Amino acid sequence: MSRFCPLFSSSSGNSIYIGGSGGGVLVDAGVSARQLTQALDRLRIERNSIRAILVTHEHSDHVKGLTTFLKKYPLPVYGSADTVDMLESNGVVPASCPLYSLGGREEDIGAFGVQAFPTSHDVPCVGYRIHTPDGKTMSIATDLGTLTPAVHEALSGCDLVALES
Repeated sequence: MSRFCPLFSSSSGNSIYIGGSGGGVLVDAGVSARQLTQALDRLRIERNSIRAILVTHEHSDHVKGLTTFLKKYPLPVYGSADTVDMLESNGVVPASCPLYSLGGREEDIGAFGVQAFPTSHDVPCVGYRIHTPDGKTMSIATDLGTLTPAVHEALSGCDLVALES
C-alpha cells in the first residue's frame, strides 16, 4: 500500500513523501535538512528508502534544505528543464547527485511512474502525476495560481490530489 505523507506545507517550507514497499520519493525539500530528517523519523521513514527528490520549482520554500540533505543522502534530483538548469548553475545540487529534467512523458523513478506537468506560477513550475506500484494515481500541484487545461488534465481521474496554493 502506498503512503502519502505531507511533511510541510506553507510559505515557510514544503515537502511531501510518497512511498510504498519499493521505497519512495520526496517532492520538494523546502525546510532545513534537520527538519526534514526529523519529520521522516517521526513517520519512521528510512532515508535509504528514498529513491529521488522531485523539485517543483526554484523558490526557497521548495529547495531550502536540498543542498545539505543531498550532501548527507546523495539522491537523483528531477525537475523541469528550467528548474534543473537553475539548480545546476547555482550549485544547489552537489556534483555527486545526478540531475534529470522531466518532460511531458512518464518516467520510471524507483517504483513509481512520474509525469511532470506545467503549472502557473511566477517562475517555471511543475506538478507531478504519479502512478504508484499498487495501481493508484495521485497528482501534486504546489503554488497553484490558476487551474489551466494542463493542470485539469493531470488532476483528472486521480485517486488522490494534493493542491497547495
